[in-house]
Amino acid sequence: QRHYVEILDAKTREKLCFLDKVEPHTTTAEIKNLFGKSLKDEDVLQKLPMGTTATRYFQDVGAQISWVTLFLTEYGGPLFIYLLFYFRVPFIYGNKYDFTSSRHMVVHLSCICHSLHYVKYLLETLFVHCFSHGTVPLCNIFKNCTYSRGFTGWMAYYINHPLYTPPTYGAQQVKLALDIFDLWPAGSKTRKIPYLTKNPFTWLFLLVSCPNYTYQVGSWIGFAIMTQCLPVALFSLVGFTQMTI
Repeated sequence: QRHYVEILDAKTREKLCFLDKVEPHTTTAEIKNLFGKSLKDEDVLQKLPMGTTATRYFQDVGAQISWVTLFLTEYGGPLFIYLLFYFRVPFIYGNKYDFTSSRHMVVHLSCICHSLHYVKYLLETLFVHCFSHGTVPLCNIFKNCTYSRGFTGWMAYYINHPLYTPPTYGAQQVKLALDIFDLWPAGSKTRKIPYLTKNPFTWLFLLVSCPNYTYQVGSWIGFAIMTQCLPVALFSLVGFTQMTI
């Protein structure tokens, strides 16, 4: 005995389609194929499975921007903002500290790590990433940039402050943090799962198959250990929470 399947809009409960004589053993994936998928821009009308009359549904997705524009704006901002605090431009720490340099090695290492981290993002956006969709809602740029730039300014203010003190455990703590940060080397364009190395932090690849998010969080935890800066730890926590949603 065949069944009749009615397709409704999940929000408005409006009937979208009525499938006639569907086999009882039909899978959900097959029903999706019967209902039809969103059409691609390059689809030709005469090749679509329909008769002489075609019904099309339109959805207004609002103002859009390209993914490249979103990522360049999102990643370029933190890179620029952090360097403003590192070079201590005027009107940040007071006139007597304008364009002065910190005497602590960890401050300079932090700037290098932070800068390379975002330079890597920018290079991947331009030369590595392939985007399945051409655009993204414009509102995303405000949300993403507020998050990344706000935290960057917060952490950079304290790390590069003239009264900043180095980590409690000195060079040993900095070296541990750099080992963690090395899990995601700057400028790397490798898209396969890396091989294990003598660095014990790479051994997690034995347990997970796609650990890019895991090691991104690990990199920021390492940065928090190296700087002992509370805003960095909070940024790591918020970032991890966002990735799990």
